[in-house]
Amino acid sequence: MRALVLAGALAAGVTLSASAALAQSQPSAVDWLRKIYVATDRLSYTGTFVYQQGERVETSRLTRLVDASGVYERLETLDGTPREVIRVNDEVQCYLPGTMTLKVDRQLETRPFPAMRADVGEIAEIYTVRKAEIERIAGFDCQAIVLEPRDKLRYGHKLWADVNTGMLIKARTIDERGEVVEQFAFTELKIGGKIDRDKLKSRFAGKGRDWRVERSGIVAADLGAQGWSVRALPPGYRKVTEVKRSVAGAREVGQIVVSDGLAAVSVFVEALAAKGAGQVLGAARQGAVNFYTRELEGHLVTVVGEVPAESVRQIAHNVEYRRPQ
Repeated sequence: MRALVLAGALAAGVTLSASAALAQSQPSAVDWLRKIYVATDRLSYTGTFVYQQGERVETSRLTRLVDASGVYERLETLDGTPREVIRVNDEVQCYLPGTMTLKVDRQLETRPFPAMRADVGEIAEIYTVRKAEIERIAGFDCQAIVLEPRDKLRYGHKLWADVNTGMLIKARTIDERGEVVEQFAFTELKIGGKIDRDKLKSRFAGKGRDWRVERSGIVAADLGAQGWSVRALPPGYRKVTEVKRSVAGAREVGQIVVSDGLAAVSVFVEALAAKGAGQVLGAARQGAVNFYTRELEGHLVTVVGEVPAESVRQIAHNVEYRRPQ
């Protein structure tokens, strides 16, 4: 399961360099990027989509309702290991019937993909945004939008949006070698219309089964006051939030989230004793996600993100600890 959905807001304003970069991108393409974000955030829909990461392929059913009281979602995997995710605003419940486990978390990031955390002008400073072909996908005529990174410190993206509503129908992540490392696409989709609230309820809730409940215990935190900081970040990245979370009700993990406005990277810090011996240090990769782990002052620092390996390595080696005075 993909790990953490991430939050934050970046500072307002567009620099002169951002304005120059924006002029190089097609304005209509940048407008399309904004339209995709707004539509995917505000529309209600129900559909089936296929998610692919490397050789792993998973089909899921997603129902989403947005109204005056908030956002409601139900996602259920249709093949592979059974899993159901229920979201009501920022609370997320994940049912894992195979182990009779219910994981309860607070969703840091309520934005849809692409989760823009900056003005499109700032995004255009580090990505070239351009229009591509119009293609028919799942019965919808879709406009393709390409985001090409201006350096090797972030992935590229290709998005396909319904020409009428702007709804994101398909998305593809492309690594620094030009290879597709991750993608999802709806195979069937109904946008708008009446959505039955019963379709948003868990089929496992209230059935009298004994579930083991695990709560993340996520809270806002000031890790800087505890001595932890990232002294320098790759160009375009900046810190957006800091939290602490409890894992399995026991150990405590600090999390610093940084972003370039589109991609997000998490820095996790936890006491080394909590992991025990045998922890694998250095670089690792799983599909589009790169990891880098190092020891620092009796703690494990793990950097995770859908960005190139060099980005997570740079961030990891720029984490520092200064004992509070």
